[in-house]
Amino acid sequence: MRFHQVRLLASTLIVAGCVLGATQWRAWAQNGNPGLTIFSGVERQNELNYRLDFGGNRNGVDRYRLRIPANKMETAVKKLAISYPDYFDKTNGTFDVDKIEVRADGESLPIQEVIWNKDDNVVIITMEDQIPSGEGAELVFSNVRNPRWGGTFYFNLLVSPPGEAPQPRALGTYIITIS
Repeated sequence: MRFHQVRLLASTLIVAGCVLGATQWRAWAQNGNPGLTIFSGVERQNELNYRLDFGGNRNGVDRYRLRIPANKMETAVKKLAISYPDYFDKTNGTFDVDKIEVRADGESLPIQEVIWNKDDNVVIITMEDQIPSGEGAELVFSNVRNPRWGGTFYFNLLVSPPGEAPQPRALGTYIITIS
């Protein structure tokens, strides 16, 4: 009798572990992380990582964490421009410019101004101090309203070094999926 109870308990724990493990894996896979991109038109070395903190659900409020790896920061950066497709805001996607920050080493960096140019589909961030070359950063867009229809949105990152008329340089593309 005792051996039968142990086997039943062990079987129950194994099945429960498999179910919970599968559920956790599914939740992790759908939590707004970039997945495998096969046919994007963007070369792999130009894809940038991001995270959507609240799952990337259509018509939901989200926080975008757009990461810039240190190896892409070949020069100091004073200005960042994030362009996005016109169908992002045509489907009610919005940004809250008061809730945009730039972080490095977990610390928020001072921003001089943030401009959302809706006509040209670009958000321009001008830093108070330059971001040093070779230092990674993270652009945090909080209180973003995701578009009411899901889809794939290519956000392109251009950066400009300090100076009078600096030539912007493309750093890469965030391929953001809203479901």
